[in-house]
Amino acid sequence: MTVKYVDLDVRPALRAGEEPFEQITAAVATLPAGQGLRLFATFKPVPLLHVLGSKGFSHELKELEDGEWEVLFTPEATTEAATEADVVATPAEGVWPDSALTLDNRDLDPPEPMVRILAALEKMHEGEVLSALLCREPVFLMPELAKRGHQWQGAFEGDGATYRILVRVGSSREAAA
Repeated sequence: MTVKYVDLDVRPALRAGEEPFEQITAAVATLPAGQGLRLFATFKPVPLLHVLGSKGFSHELKELEDGEWEVLFTPEATTEAATEADVVATPAEGVWPDSALTLDNRDLDPPEPMVRILAALEKMHEGEVLSALLCREPVFLMPELAKRGHQWQGAFEGDGATYRILVRVGSSREAAA
């Protein structure tokens, strides 16, 4: 079966100093089943490879002239299995306790919100919940939470500008170095 690709060129946005992540996730969200994304970027988008990989896409990289990249994101054939991120994102074991700590990270630039959240989680006890407010969906944080054994759930609030994530501290946290 031949996969059709939707082209998305984020090079102009990147050159203008803009963050195209929301544009990319919006494009992925509108892809019909079985369709892929051809992305053009000014750099090798390594973090994005992991994010879309967790959403069921494999990738092929091709370096273009002047250090720019073309990446084909192809939906994997097996969409039946839930990804690790999907499992972690679902509320588990009933109702979560109230937040033990709330962080407002809306005025911070990446990667500071992620660094601040992970540092706070290291000081919390298993089962406690951290609530954080962000100005964008923390897609790079989610795989890190899963890796550390935490559960999370989150969504944009009614204003459409604030993302609230709840993180329940898991038992299999990585040992501090």
